[in-house]
Amino acid sequence: MDDQHQSHEVADDLSPTRRSFYIKFIYGIMTAIGAALAAPAAIYLLFPPKIPKEGQWVDAADLASLPTGTPEEISYQRTRVDGWKVTSEKATAWVLKKPDNQVIAFAPQCTHLGCAYHWDDPSHTFICPCHTSAFSIDGKVLAGPAPRPLDRYEVKVEGSRLQLGPLEPHA
Repeated sequence: MDDQHQSHEVADDLSPTRRSFYIKFIYGIMTAIGAALAAPAAIYLLFPPKIPKEGQWVDAADLASLPTGTPEEISYQRTRVDGWKVTSEKATAWVLKKPDNQVIAFAPQCTHLGCAYHWDDPSHTFICPCHTSAFSIDGKVLAGPAPRPLDRYEVKVEGSRLQLGPLEPHA
C-alpha cells in the first residue's frame, strides 16, 4: 500500500491543478501588461522625437504685391513640429515695405497680453483694442501698458519672395 500511495502523490505533483493554472495565467497577464507598458518607453528612448529646427524660414508673400509705406497683414502657411507630430497651420504677420524695398515684419500679438492688434490708418498707428496699447509704424510703444515694442520676425528677400524667419531676440 505504501508503493501505491507514493505513486499517487507523484502523479498529483506532476498533474496541473486549477490553482497552479490560475497562478501561471495571472503571471502571464502581468508579464503581457508590463511588456505593453515598456514598449512605448523603449521606443521613445531608442527613437527620440525630432527637435524643432530653430531658424526655419517660411515663404510668406510676393514682395511686389505689398503696398509701400503702409503695413499689410499677410497670411501664410507654416509647418510646426511637436515631437513626432508635424502640423501645417495658418499664420499671420504685419509687414511694412519701405520705399527702398526694406521690409519689417511684426508678430501679430500685442506685447502686453498677446491680443491681436490692427493698423489704424487715420492715426497711423497699430492699436490693440484689449488694453489700448498703441505702437508707431516701426513698432515702438506710444501708449498703454505694453512693456516693449512689437516683436519682429527676421526677414530676407529671395528674388521677389518675402521669407520670414524666427522672432528676433530683444536687445
